[in-house]
Amino acid sequence: MDKQSYFYGTGRRKTAVARVKLTAGNGAIIVNGTPYEERFSSLEHQRAIAQPFLATETTGKYNAVIKVEGGGVTGQSGAISHGISRALVRADERFKPILRQSGLLTRDARAKERKKPGLKRARKAPQYTKR
Repeated sequence: MDKQSYFYGTGRRKTAVARVKLTAGNGAIIVNGTPYEERFSSLEHQRAIAQPFLATETTGKYNAVIKVEGGGVTGQSGAISHGISRALVRADERFKPILRQSGLLTRDARAKERKKPGLKRARKAPQYTKR
């Protein structure tokens, strides 16, 4: 931690992009200028954001300042988790196998499928009429 004052990581999920800056501190997680508990009221989303710190047992050792844009609440929380994981690997390379095993370093590639011509949505066809 002496060489650099912060560690940076970019996380992505669906259409959300999170830019994470980790600094040594007391464990505060600030998302777009507000504490993450206020921005993400659902416990499921809060758990997803805190997951990298729990997996590496670094809860309370780093402060995270996060700028997130695009997507919805679920996509944003997933992007934040991905970004925190990548920043933690930059902070300490020994976290990489732990985070990899937990599946936190892999970018979740699932996104909305495009609409096809002649269909109502990506796969829903119009109702068939016999007569």
